[in-house]
Amino acid sequence: MQFEEFEFFSSDPAPAAGPVPEPASPLDRLRYLIDNTPAIIYSAVASGDFKLTFVSNNALNVLGYQPEQMLADPNFWFDHIHPDDAPNIFSSLALIFSEGQRTYEYRFRHSDGSYLWMHDTLRLIRDQHGAPLEVVGSLTDITSRKVMEEALQAKGLEQQLLIGKLRDAQNQLLQSEKMASVGQLAAGIAHEINNPVGFVNSNMGALKNYVTTLIGVIGQYEQVAAGDAALAARMAQVRQQADLQFLEEDVGDLVRESLDGLKRVKDIVQALKDFSHVGATEWQVADLHDGLDSTLNIVSNELKFKATIQKQYGSLPPVTCLASQLNQVFMNLLVNAGQAIKERGAIRIRTGASEGWVWVEVSDNGAGIPQENLNRIFEPFFTTKAVGSGTGLGLSLSYGIVNQHGGRIEVASKVGVGTRFTVHLPVQPPPDLAPAAAA
Repeated sequence: MQFEEFEFFSSDPAPAAGPVPEPASPLDRLRYLIDNTPAIIYSAVASGDFKLTFVSNNALNVLGYQPEQMLADPNFWFDHIHPDDAPNIFSSLALIFSEGQRTYEYRFRHSDGSYLWMHDTLRLIRDQHGAPLEVVGSLTDITSRKVMEEALQAKGLEQQLLIGKLRDAQNQLLQSEKMASVGQLAAGIAHEINNPVGFVNSNMGALKNYVTTLIGVIGQYEQVAAGDAALAARMAQVRQQADLQFLEEDVGDLVRESLDGLKRVKDIVQALKDFSHVGATEWQVADLHDGLDSTLNIVSNELKFKATIQKQYGSLPPVTCLASQLNQVFMNLLVNAGQAIKERGAIRIRTGASEGWVWVEVSDNGAGIPQENLNRIFEPFFTTKAVGSGTGLGLSLSYGIVNQHGGRIEVASKVGVGTRFTVHLPVQPPPDLAPAAAA
């Protein structure tokens, strides 16, 4: 049954407000129901232009248009859809001929110029031979629902931002706890290693003296045996068989190298202690150059085969800071610089001070950072490294630590040339950041 058979869409006025007497005939009854349903009932030709052939009278109440207006213009429906929503509808509308029904949600222009969100359900009607006959549909105003959805979505985004901030805070807390654990571990390592290193170092010193004494004794034996030709020949044979000359030269080198190795172990342990600042959880006055040097000792094994370290230290005043946390920043910047260098390159560390501020610059001549990534490198979990090669937290945590000190990090990079990070720190942080230090 087609809506055209009823012929009641032409010029009847919209239903008047207030009680409406119920119609007497079935046709009047049907018109009454259609004109008072919440949805706009319509029909259109089943062709490319989908010209409207029927619109229920409640279009005036919902959209502010007389049905005659909507029927007179063959492009009325298309012309009143929001420009941002129209492409999606036009590109898929032909699917109604294969699917038989389509549903859309889009904005439709009201007679006052505003846009209402409409829920549109279209259904294809076919004749008895299966040929497309017409399209019937219903338009329902869902603006209130959309407004509520947008409000909920905005609330959800706000909650996601809060969750993100909480996650960042948690990550920084976990990292701080990790650093505290590293500090305790370093203290334990220092205690456990220093004791054996101490007596081995002492024993090596004694051994050096013993070897010197033994070599002297052998020399005296040879002098005594020089008066007896047979004994002297026998002594010369023993010296040659034992390669005593080589032993005399090499044993001194071995002892010196061993003592040098023990000194390096002691330096590494001390660097671990300096890096972690065991027990130093409060703000303190520190020399940033000491922190840089101890951090370089920690990461030297990772950098020594890839980069030459160039230190250009300026004159720095003592800085009130959380020294162990700044050492973590320096470590992240140095490790990142090393990882940016493919084969062999250079890492330069520069420092300076001006008008109550100090700065530390770490630059490399590595691969560089693409421009599209520069604005994201401080985001938590953002990384361009291969899976399993990094967490994407190093620079994010560094940013948070420097910000906690009232400072800032600047970055400049060019692909194929290199990257430069500059950390700016106040010599005295604001009182609200370090009340204990200020006091």
